Amino acid sequence: MNLYTNNFNGKIPGILFPKSCSLRSFRINSNQLGGPIPQSLVNCKDLELLDLGKNNLRDIFPSWLGKLNLQVLVLRSNRFRGHIVNSEVASSFSHLRIIDPSNNDFSGCLPPKFFESLNAISNGYEKTGEVQYMRYISSFGVYYDKSFSVTTKGLAMALMRILTALTIIDFSNNQFNGQIPEIIGKLQSLIVLNLSHNSLTGHIPLSLSNLSKLESLDLSSNKLEGRIPAQLQSLEFLEVLNLSWNKITGPIPRGNQFNTFTNDSYIGNFGLCGFPLSKSCGNDQDSEPPPTIFDDEDDTTKELNWKFSILMGYGCGLVLGLSLGFIVFTTGEPWWFIEMIKRVQQKYIC
Repeated sequence: MNLYTNNFNGKIPGILFPKSCSLRSFRINSNQLGGPIPQSLVNCKDLELLDLGKNNLRDIFPSWLGKLNLQVLVLRSNRFRGHIVNSEVASSFSHLRIIDPSNNDFSGCLPPKFFESLNAISNGYEKTGEVQYMRYISSFGVYYDKSFSVTTKGLAMALMRILTALTIIDFSNNQFNGQIPEIIGKLQSLIVLNLSHNSLTGHIPLSLSNLSKLESLDLSSNKLEGRIPAQLQSLEFLEVLNLSWNKITGPIPRGNQFNTFTNDSYIGNFGLCGFPLSKSCGNDQDSEPPPTIFDDEDDTTKELNWKFSILMGYGCGLVLGLSLGFIVFTTGEPWWFIEMIKRVQQKYIC
């Protein structure tokens, strides 16, 4: 059932969901609906996609929806409040691939038990079945034959014919606090993770380096501290990284995808240093020179040693220069010398 992008107001009628409900998709996003979510939705045992985004719904997190086999749950841009708690059902939300409660007033800590229940994101597509009602087969794989709005890789967009393998967690623009749960690192099929614009504290979990399929990571506008884990270099598919406006310090990791990120990924973290920022970490500059071995000698001996070192340098340089000149003159084609010059030019010019 698709009732999205109209001017509907008032409450969602519970009569829409009788005990004989056979809906697989219910989209009523982008209206002006208020009130709570009717609990008669639980009658729709086959419901797989529920999009209530961009309304004025006022409610707490509908944990009772965990009784259904939902694969897509979009609650974004409403007036939901309170903590996110999991249903008492053992397999609660185990089929969810896309969960988007962003732009609400949810608060409290990010719930570890909720993330632990997301088996479809932990195990991947093969072990969780297919979304039968809205799929079609093409040469590129199995797709959702519907669309909905979601924020991915920093851009709000309508996703059309979504691959069933797409997995998104977007808890951005709420009032969550506390630390990022380590358990998120077990969601190995996760592609997009957005926890931005909250009040999260603590360090970036090392376990995020286990998200081998992750393409977009947005932790911006929080209160995160500590260093960027060097282990995140192992995320070979990471295309978008936003750590801006936190309290992160120390050197930025180098290598792999980290060589592709710009200043915008780190702006507002005044304790960060290293590429691509103009602020150098200063490791080489701050290192002290080794102590001289002539500290106990008198001034005369030091002066003689200094002059002797200079003479030795001139002598060695003269001998080396004459030798190179003789080789260049006699061979006529000093290819090794030319190649060396080319490498130097490439290093400082390219």
